[in-house]
Amino acid sequence: MKNSISPKLMLSLLEIAFCLIVFLPISHCKVSYFPMGANLIDLTCKKTPYYDLCVISLNSDPRSYTADVAGLGVVMADVVKAKATDSLNKINELLTQSPGDRSLTTCVDYYKTVIEGDVPLANEAFAAGNAKLADQGMSDAGIVIDLCESQFSEGSSPVTDKNKAAHDVAAVGAAIARTML
Repeated sequence: MKNSISPKLMLSLLEIAFCLIVFLPISHCKVSYFPMGANLIDLTCKKTPYYDLCVISLNSDPRSYTADVAGLGVVMADVVKAKATDSLNKINELLTQSPGDRSLTTCVDYYKTVIEGDVPLANEAFAAGNAKLADQGMSDAGIVIDLCESQFSEGSSPVTDKNKAAHDVAAVGAAIARTML
């Protein structure tokens, strides 16, 4: 007895093979060549100085999953604003305990510059796709935050942790802007 495959079965097998050959590679290309969501976050964060901080920050905002790189920059600018606001609140709290502290008062002015100037500049620049201006806003924020820290003699800043957190997210934001260039 001879084993034979019916013409209908053969046609069905050929159709399945054709679909696998044609459509499977296309689906893989979409993931590899057109990154979206978590894949774009990962690829973008690999180009920043603080990969883990970048991933955690972007993953915490649902806008990141549908954003392009400029949209990720907008999200990061909002993270910088949140960190700077947190730092400013801590500084103001410390000022109630030490009214007139010159270093803390100077830091208030610096953080207001970040929150009211640098972050809005960067946010608008990211939204407009202006990478150079977004980089300037995020870089300036990091510099101003460092100026706050420099108001204290080394090791004596009561806001070192807050300054570092705000500085590091600003550095990530600047790096994201540079990936757009």
